[in-house]
Amino acid sequence: MECVVQGIIETQHVEALEILLQGLCGVPRERLRVHELCLKSGPNLGVVSSEVRLLCDLDQPEPTWSVKHVGGAMRGAGADQISVMVRTMIESKVSKNALRMFYALGYKLDHELLKVGFSFHFQRTAHMSVSVSSVNKMPKIHAIDEAVPVTPGMQIVDVTAPATPENYSEVAAAVSSFCEFLAPLVHLSKPFISTGVVPTAAAAAASLMSDGGGTATL
Repeated sequence: MECVVQGIIETQHVEALEILLQGLCGVPRERLRVHELCLKSGPNLGVVSSEVRLLCDLDQPEPTWSVKHVGGAMRGAGADQISVMVRTMIESKVSKNALRMFYALGYKLDHELLKVGFSFHFQRTAHMSVSVSSVNKMPKIHAIDEAVPVTPGMQIVDVTAPATPENYSEVAAAVSSFCEFLAPLVHLSKPFISTGVVPTAAAAAASLMSDGGGTATL
């Protein structure tokens, strides 16, 4: 399972966010260029449809593939009391023939995206990953070079951390604590709950750009 929050930021403030993250995370950023294919099961696989995502990391010398299944979010009083989403998630490396295999099983391509940006992976109470990316759609199947932004001028910020049924509360608290440092630039909340851009982003970005983020430490 994993803990996850998401938000949006105007592209003009992404450089300032990168400076802040560099100071907070203390690790080099990694480039992000991922081709994501969303596959949905056909009627031959049962009444209840299932969805998997094939992810191709295009930033590697030889593109690498993985498959990811995101399950339902935790519900109930416990889930309502925390500010992050806790959900089941399974991810595994696969070969470049995985798409052909899923087609043979009866899955069909629902949509595909190209995510371009950067990410940080670091340890703070829990292992966390932060990605900042432009999400692009393709006018025709697999046309990566023709991808255009879904939301021009905006980028998606994701913070995720792996968790278990035994430690998700601790991990969720660590994610929430980390998000407070990003609050002047981006508001992070449970996915699918839109909170818009942060009114203080322009002033915070100007401050970070002027001092180079030298004071951003945990």
